[in-house]
Amino acid sequence: MAAIRPNSGENPIQECHIRFSQPSKGTLLIQFTGHWTLQNELPSVNDVEKQLGGGGPIQCVSFDTQALTGWDSGLLAYLIKIIDECKTRNIKTDQAGLPDGVRRLLDLAYAVPEREGARGVAKRPSLLARIGTDSINVARGTAETVSFIGEATLAIWKFLRGKARYRHVDFTMTIQQCGPQALPIITLISFLVGVILAYIGAVQLEQFGAEIYVANLVGLAMAREMGAMMTAIIMAGRTGGAFAAQLGTMTVNEEIDALKTMGVSPMEFLVLPRMLALMLMLPVLCLYSDLLGILGGAAVSISILDLGVLEYFNQTKNAIHLHDFAGGLFKSAVYGTLVAIAGCLRGMQSGRSAAAVGDAATSAVVTAIVWIVVASAITTVIYNILGI
Repeated sequence: MAAIRPNSGENPIQECHIRFSQPSKGTLLIQFTGHWTLQNELPSVNDVEKQLGGGGPIQCVSFDTQALTGWDSGLLAYLIKIIDECKTRNIKTDQAGLPDGVRRLLDLAYAVPEREGARGVAKRPSLLARIGTDSINVARGTAETVSFIGEATLAIWKFLRGKARYRHVDFTMTIQQCGPQALPIITLISFLVGVILAYIGAVQLEQFGAEIYVANLVGLAMAREMGAMMTAIIMAGRTGGAFAAQLGTMTVNEEIDALKTMGVSPMEFLVLPRMLALMLMLPVLCLYSDLLGILGGAAVSISILDLGVLEYFNQTKNAIHLHDFAGGLFKSAVYGTLVAIAGCLRGMQSGRSAAAVGDAATSAVVTAIVWIVVASAITTVIYNILGI
């Protein structure tokens, strides 16, 4: 008989011991004594492995816990290691000597088979399998996006016919969130964009003594492209992500399912007010952004290039025409629609967990920005073809 005492604390009740004996040939009896809890330093399983591998061949392992004074999950984990080692060596285990509670917990632990690869590194799919999976996901996502855009178009058509079901107070609150509450960040970013454009233009134009054309550069850039794009990108991060988080939270709370159960279309009740608000407010914010960008360019030109106030604004007036503003406003309306669709689409696709809501908000912002850049490239090419 062998005895192992890893714990030699002052309180004997807190000590835990393990002893080995062979009452019959081919049978190893493991006796547990003392207090087997996680607070104590439990013996190493290597001691059991030595007993299984040393001496004569062991065919069965049994347990004796009559001298056990207390136990918790530490004993359970120790026994699982022993049982797993016995299974590896094709040795039977007799659990009759264990407490009833321990046996029930062991039955629960082994009730569900361990998933293949759970303890190791999962096998990476082949390149062809990854390409196939990604292709299927892209096709599925494209189909869902087209379906969502179709439903949104039908909702707008119902709105034009006066048959859409939504709350006007929601529409008003969304306009407040998309419009006046966005003015501070739009003001800051647009003014700084104008400053940056003016500095970039001044560095090059000063070489030719053409500082006056900084007004042309800033005015045309803001009116035709930068005002609409910067406003849309800001709204994608600020409002598109918020839409996705709001609808994702509603999905988690099963509010959208409740609307469907009551016969109310979530597309009309939730998505339509958000789309209309962004489509209406983004052109207004774009005009405001154009003005702030021109003022930013004026601040640089007047303070750094020594241009006069009237001189700068007269040059700006001569450089910019109504069709320049009209092109930027049209782009901003398209961008607003894309931001609203991206935010609402990702929100409606959100999973039913807190992490899924965060992923939906992130995906909404990324999707909206990508769509904005693609739309900007397409509209710019069309403008050049039409000579606008």
